[in-house]
Amino acid sequence: MGSATSSMAAKFAFFPPNPPTYKVVSDESTGKMRLSDAPQRENVDVLKLCTKKGNEIVAVYVKNPSASLTVLYSHGNAADLGQMFNIFAELSLRLGVNLMGYDYSGYGQSSGKPSEQDTYADIEAAYSCLEDTYGVKEEDIILYGQSVGSGPTLELATCFPRLRAVILHSPILSGLRVMYPVKRTFWFDIYKNIDKIPLVNCPVLVIHGTDDEIVDWSHGKQLWELCKEKYEPLWLKGGNHCNLELYPEYLRHLKKFISAIEKLPCAQYISGQSTDQSERSVNSTDHRDRSRTSTDHREKSRLSNGQREKSRPSTDSREKSRVSTDRREKSRRSYDRSGKARNSIDQSERARNSFDRSVPALLFALTF
Repeated sequence: MGSATSSMAAKFAFFPPNPPTYKVVSDESTGKMRLSDAPQRENVDVLKLCTKKGNEIVAVYVKNPSASLTVLYSHGNAADLGQMFNIFAELSLRLGVNLMGYDYSGYGQSSGKPSEQDTYADIEAAYSCLEDTYGVKEEDIILYGQSVGSGPTLELATCFPRLRAVILHSPILSGLRVMYPVKRTFWFDIYKNIDKIPLVNCPVLVIHGTDDEIVDWSHGKQLWELCKEKYEPLWLKGGNHCNLELYPEYLRHLKKFISAIEKLPCAQYISGQSTDQSERSVNSTDHRDRSRTSTDHREKSRLSNGQREKSRPSTDSREKSRVSTDRREKSRRSYDRSGKARNSIDQSERARNSFDRSVPALLFALTF
């Protein structure tokens, strides 16, 4: 049943360009691979990577000689490397980073068929290439996920606690939530980002257009609210699902984010605490130390008052009686509320059961 649902999801959720917008060709003089219709560049490597699912995916690595950080970019739906190549080259140049982008299984010239699990294997292969081939350290990698690419991005981010940062561009809460405003996660859903984002320890930047007609702006806002390490989000007024790169604020905000991330010690976020939180903790400790001295004085005063306390036994008895009465009253109110809640839960459970039966038949007609 699970594999059947996954196959149905793959059929309706993925839209690779058909035909692909590029071919992989070899330069006659150097034997180096390049994308057709893309100029040969000395700072660009075209690679074929094997995934643990047995597919061979195409990736491009754009080198920037002044870069200290590397972006691993997972593109959106209905796109491939032929369409993304110029954007990758510009981002590498303008942001001063190395950048690796890759095609999912079944996209472009990558073999296989697209599925949720295949995209996870695809990004793992790209990440391993960065480490093994280019010697990039985990703490120098920024994951960038656009739209459906937010799925593999957050899956990988939950596995590597020392990543420098994550960027989510028009992200989805989950596949099902693109279609229905459901309040809980269902077993047949895909890309359950809403459940994964709280597990990410590094700083997260969220970018979303306020007029997104494919993935509602509320997806980006809720994911940002659930982040452990929030960075100032970018809500592009009037932006839709496919044009955010055209806004001047897009590049400005990315530059600001990269600059801030470069200046921060990477180990700072391993524990999931930011500098501000650490400073607040230190300040809190100082206050507690001063408070402890004051508490010692009060404790001495309390000891001298102990004898006077013994002279009020009848007051204590009345107080105990009052506390007992209060507890009984609270218990009665709690029982009344639970009875009402139980009736409400019964009704909602009947509605949920009906929903469970009807949704799978309509699931995943996605266009993100």
